[in-house]
Amino acid sequence: MVRIKFLIFTILTGALLAGATIVGGTVRADQIDAQINALQQQNSGLQANSDSLAATAASYQAAVDVLNAKISSLQAAIVATQNQIDALQKQIEEAQAELDHEKQVLGENIKTMYLEGDVSTLEVLASSKDLSDFVNKQEYRNSVSNKVKTSVEKINSLKAELQKQQREQQDLLKDQQTQQTQLQADQTQQNELLNFTEGQKAAYDSQIKTNNSQIASLRAQQAALNRKLGGIPVAGDPGHGGYPAVWNNAAQDSTIDSWGMYNRECVSYTAWKVYQTFGYMPYWGGVGNANQWPGDAARAGIPTGSVPKAHSVAIWNVGAFGHAMWVEAVSGSTIYVSQYNYDYAGHYSEMTINGSGLTYIYFGE
Repeated sequence: MVRIKFLIFTILTGALLAGATIVGGTVRADQIDAQINALQQQNSGLQANSDSLAATAASYQAAVDVLNAKISSLQAAIVATQNQIDALQKQIEEAQAELDHEKQVLGENIKTMYLEGDVSTLEVLASSKDLSDFVNKQEYRNSVSNKVKTSVEKINSLKAELQKQQREQQDLLKDQQTQQTQLQADQTQQNELLNFTEGQKAAYDSQIKTNNSQIASLRAQQAALNRKLGGIPVAGDPGHGGYPAVWNNAAQDSTIDSWGMYNRECVSYTAWKVYQTFGYMPYWGGVGNANQWPGDAARAGIPTGSVPKAHSVAIWNVGAFGHAMWVEAVSGSTIYVSQYNYDYAGHYSEMTINGSGLTYIYFGE
């Protein structure tokens, strides 16, 4: 595999762009990375607002649901009350009809008694068979009169009670209708708040989606600018430089390596190469940013410099995090490197680049 690497290295060296440097690419990549970070921070705030609005919308929806239930229950009560009013009205009409009938009977009896009143008591007595017959006629007339009068009074009392109940039901209905109007007003207000909140949330979500599209576009631009290192990445070693399968086969950033770094990142791979080559790798407290390695190395007494050497770690100080590469071979200012995550997708690759302007860490010295 070393021979193959050197063969590829030799072929690709001649294909390097004359005078290619990383200065221009670095500045632009930093600018893009700053834009990406700004968009990600904005998205973080937007997402927090969206989540807060979602919770608020849920509370408004719950309030609307409660109001809907109250309105439905009240509507059922209104229907029942109206039915009761209608039933009472029917009873009142029946009582009135009976009252009219009794009044008619009473009127006829009064008329009869009036006509009979024109006959003197002596004449009634004379027309009677005897005194007992006279008394019976008088008692019958009084009895009919009292019975009709009692019926009229009873019906009038019933009618008055029915009318009282009807007024009470009408007052209840009016109160229920007032409550219903208020509940419907509350429901309208809650729906307006719900719609407004959902509209705001939709606006935040739309902005997040727009920002994510911009981030994807910026990453694509950043990946294109990174090629100004002068190299074209190739698949290279099928064994991925010996990077352990437990880290290689796991999803990117889903596990931690032996040095506290996320798997399939550039620093995790170079840490492994240092350990594989020299039998040790300082544990720097899980520091995963490549641009922090030179300072950590200096504090650990490990030499650094600007001269490329095989089996050193090359640090490209690009963007907010930098990029770490393992130097496989050197020819003047041109170097052949192996690496992870050059494509921002956690994949292994190899390429020939211009090594000028990079910082090198010499773990083997």
